[in-house]
Formats: sequence, C-alpha cells, structure tokens
Amino acid sequence: MSIRLRLTLWYSGVLAFTMLALGVGLYLFVQYNTYDNTREQLRNQFNQLNVHVSYDVFRDLRLNLSGRLGYEGTYVQLVNYSNGQVRSSAQTVDGTEVHFPYPKLEDSPKPGYVRFTAHGYNFMAYQYPISLPNGRTVGLLQVIANTQSEDAFLDGLRTILVISSLAVILIAFTIGLFIADKALRPIEEVIQATNRIESGENLSVRIARRGPNDEMGRLTDTLNGMLARLERAYNDLEEAYKAQRRFVSDASHELRTPLTTIRGNIDLLRRMWQSGATAVEASPGGDSGSDAGAREPGTDGTGGTGAIVLDPERAALTLEAMRDIAEEAERMSRLVSDLLSLARADAGYVMEKTEVELLPLVEEVARNAVHLPRKADFRVGDLTPLAGVRVLGNADYLRQLLFIFIENAFKYTPEGYVLLEAAREADQVGLIVADTGIGMSSGEVPHIFERFYRADESRGKTSGTGLGLAIAKWIIDEHRGSVEVRTREGEGTMFTIWLPVLFSGDRDSAIMDEADRTND
Repeated sequence: MSIRLRLTLWYSGVLAFTMLALGVGLYLFVQYNTYDNTREQLRNQFNQLNVHVSYDVFRDLRLNLSGRLGYEGTYVQLVNYSNGQVRSSAQTVDGTEVHFPYPKLEDSPKPGYVRFTAHGYNFMAYQYPISLPNGRTVGLLQVIANTQSEDAFLDGLRTILVISSLAVILIAFTIGLFIADKALRPIEEVIQATNRIESGENLSVRIARRGPNDEMGRLTDTLNGMLARLERAYNDLEEAYKAQRRFVSDASHELRTPLTTIRGNIDLLRRMWQSGATAVEASPGGDSGSDAGAREPGTDGTGGTGAIVLDPERAALTLEAMRDIAEEAERMSRLVSDLLSLARADAGYVMEKTEVELLPLVEEVARNAVHLPRKADFRVGDLTPLAGVRVLGNADYLRQLLFIFIENAFKYTPEGYVLLEAAREADQVGLIVADTGIGMSSGEVPHIFERFYRADESRGKTSGTGLGLAIAKWIIDEHRGSVEVRTREGEGTMFTIWLPVLFSGDRDSAIMDEADRTND
C-alpha cells in the first residue's frame, strides 16, 4: 500500500470518527429536546387532572376523574385495578373508546415516562399509580401523547446525518487523495529518477524543483546534489575504465609484433649456434683453445664453407641462455594473448559462432594434449556421449577452453593422471576434466575464476599468470554454458563444462540471433 493511500485512509478514518461522534451527539441533543417538549406537555396536562377515590353502596371502589384536557393531541386513560375498568378519552370516529396498553398490577407500575407502540403508532405516556392511605395501589392514571411526528422527524434527521456523513467522508477521501498526490509528487519524481539511474539510462537526470522551500524542497536539493556527485564520479570511473581497456588492448597488440620477432630471431640464432657447435666438433684440427666465435673462412677444415668456430663450453652456455630467452618469450607471448582475450571480453566482444560438432573437436584436443608438458598420465575416457552432438559456438575458443583446463590440471597434478571424458544430461552436454592433483580448499573455489588469482600462490608450487581460468569463464559465458567444480584438498579436482546442445529446431533461431547481433 502506497504512502499516499495510507495517508488518505488515516485522514478519512479520523474524519469518519469525528463525523460519527458529531452526528451521534447532534442526534441525541435533538432527540432529547424534541421529546422534552412532549414531556413538558404531558406534565402540564397531568397537573390539570384530579382523581377521587370513593365507594358505592356495595363497597366497590370507584375512581372519578376531574379536570380539563387543555392540550390537543393528548389522551387520558384511567385504569381501575379493583374492577378492571378502563376509561379513555381517545375515541374513534364512531365514538368508540380506544384503550392503550398499561402495566398490570402485579408488575408494580412506577410513576414516570414510558414509551410504547399501539394501533400502529408510537406513543409516550406519563403514568402515575393511584394508592390508598394504606399504600395499596388501586388504579393508574396515564397521560398519553402521540409521538409519530417527532419519530418521523428524528428518523429523517438520522437518515440525513448518515447520508451526509458518508457523502462528506467520500468527498474528503477524494480530496485527500488528490492533496496527498500533490504533496507527495516530489517523492514520486525521486523514485522515477532513481529508477532511471538504476537502469543506467541517464545519470544527468535531475528532480524538478517545485513549490516553496519546505522539507520536500530541501530533500530535492540534497538529492540533486548527490546525483551530481554520483554522475561526476561515474563519468570519471568510466573514463578510467575505458583508458584501462584501451591500454590493455593497445599494449597487447603492440607487444605481439616484437615478441614474434624476438622469438623468430632467437630460433634462428639457436639453429646457427647449433650448426657452429656441430662444425667445431666435426673439424679434425679443432682447437679448444682458439678464439671462440671467430670466423675463419677457408681455414676451418670444412672445405672453405665459412662455418662459425665455437668453443664447446661457451656454445653450451649460449645455447642454455637462448633456451631461457625462448621460454620467457613464449611465456610473455601467452601472457599477451591472455590479456588480449580479456581485453576483448571487457570491450564486449561477441564471438562469431557456427555449428560445431563436438566429438571431432574434443578428439583433436585429446591428441594434441599428449604433447603438453606434464608429469601425470593423460587418459581419455568415454567420449561417446558427444557422438552427433552439435553446439552453437566458436571452434577455436572451444579448443582454447579445453586446453586451459587440461594444462591447469597438468600443472597441479605432480603424479597420478588427468582424465578427459564427456557426459550428457537432457539438453546439455558436459566436458569433464578431472585430475588426482593437489586439489583446493572450499575457501579457494569461489575465487578461482578471478583474474590473477592463484590457489597455490602461498605454496609456490607452479608457475603461471592466473588468467587462464578467467578466460575460460568468459568463453563459457559467451557459449551460454556453465561450469561445475568438485574438489577436495589433497585428492584432486573435477571441472565439468556444460554447454547447451544445438537441436535441429534451434538452428534457425540461432542464425537469427547472430544476424541481429550483426545489425546491432
């Protein structure tokens, strides 16, 4: 329930209670005054009457009424309890007396005002018991007035009060809702502005300032100031983030060319030095004490081919240094490739995807994975669940994905084996890479896909950059897949990569998705 509606309901409830109390009070006041006139009339009529008690010759008690009926619309009724005789001044058109209800003697009638209904009309009566000196009640005098007009007036007043109260409450509810809506309009504008900011549409949105400098105005000014600071901070952060992405992307592109050149030249030098070292060992007059690295055309015993003369010890050291350079260049090349992949992911790069048959791709990866540096055995399990299975993806990135997990398993498995197999569940296919390596603790698992995070950093058992699994997670997300991790420290780890299977009915929609992305 909104604040506007709650305020209106509270306001209407208070008004309804006030109207009820006022209506009840007004009705009781009018009712008392209306019947007070009737009571005054009855008292005046009663004061003009006299009742005489006498006995006839048979000692029967008789009641004689004297006085004047001075008020129109009032009736007098005298009841003789001793003989049951009732005398009434009310008569019909034909002169017949009309008797009214009266209390029985055994009910011990009390003096005072009573109300009753008779002959379809409402009446009020002032009754007074007639008693002998010994206290015996022998009769009852009633002065009666018809209150039909007063009752009708009060009924009309009650109806008017109820209807007018309901109308006032309804009007007040409507007006209150309108006033609350106007009063709380700035809050609604605050909500709309924050919703637009939350959805990322426009951080320059500001709340319109209306009305006097009241609490809502000051709140609006405070929120606008906060939004301005948030916009500046977000813009600064966005610029820094763009600059970082540009730096990583540019650095990756710029470093790939020199690294490729370095690797090519190192490979050339290695072949040259290996050729020179072989020539020195094959020379019949080779002198280990000669100047190393001197070129002696025509005197090297090789028929004047001009081969490089090397000192064997220096040649071995040089070859070792070149191997180290080549390994470092290879590592830097992998790092740059990883940074380039992550830069593409940050920039929103969308892979080009086609139908990929998984079984040939996984078998190819399995054949090539045998040649990776490793200490553990490599086993290929059951791949038959992949038979005939196609996915919508990028074959190169899927190969890279599998190599990342397999290389990672080799790194952390000093002994035992690494297993590659497949599984199938409903509309998903799973690629499983399991090892018997060092495993991970439960606290490390949530962080393994973070960039530059390494589970064994404190132990220093393996080398690496900590980017492989971050790239793997990006590739999995791009293929709308998921990854499941099961591990136990000291026993090994199992990664299950789940990819959605591409059925025949999905191909048209997949092609449409790719077309839509291209148009965007």
